[in-house]
Amino acid sequence: MTETSDTAIVLFTLQSALISTAIVIPIGLAISWALARLRWPGKSLVETSVALPLVMPPVATGLLLLKFFGRHGPLHGLVEVVFTWRAVVIAMVVMSMPLFVRSARVALEEVNVRYEHVARTLGASEARVFFAITLPLALRGIVAGTVLALARAIGEFGATIVVAGNIPGRTTTLSLAIFDRIELGKDSDAYRLLVISVIIAFVALWINEAVVRRRPAH
Repeated sequence: MTETSDTAIVLFTLQSALISTAIVIPIGLAISWALARLRWPGKSLVETSVALPLVMPPVATGLLLLKFFGRHGPLHGLVEVVFTWRAVVIAMVVMSMPLFVRSARVALEEVNVRYEHVARTLGASEARVFFAITLPLALRGIVAGTVLALARAIGEFGATIVVAGNIPGRTTTLSLAIFDRIELGKDSDAYRLLVISVIIAFVALWINEAVVRRRPAH
């Protein structure tokens, strides 16, 4: 395997993971806020559903995605998904969403609601309260969740291989490439990609720990 091919695989993985994380942040933030601040029927069902990918086998999650987006699935026909780069991104979104929601929800729950109440009594709208008070106070946890979601997306394997396959030049991510090289007996290529994976994971976790341990400014 050439260096150029390695670079292409890494770039495709990072690009897909960044797109995935960009999708996870607004959706996950809305879910986290609803779980942290509101009481509504079906809340426990949503909590469980969001957390399911953390405990289900990733291959099983991929099979469910294949059922939804496959030829006979309810979402088939909206846009071609299965065995495309879109399937890679969707798998990353589903598998990384629980980590972001868990971190962001905890951060939002730690925000003192009295600050929000004071802002409302001064005439601030709900949107202004959220963006001017809630979001800045919960930012550390949200950033940490973002980094974890990105790292999880980069390392995604099980769901991706089911719903996206391992098509060279189209859906091959870093994890799939390592698996493929091992299957082909190309251990040196696999170890080279492994080193890249370890470096990316280490940097992501180091950033996460730095953000979490950083003391908020007074």
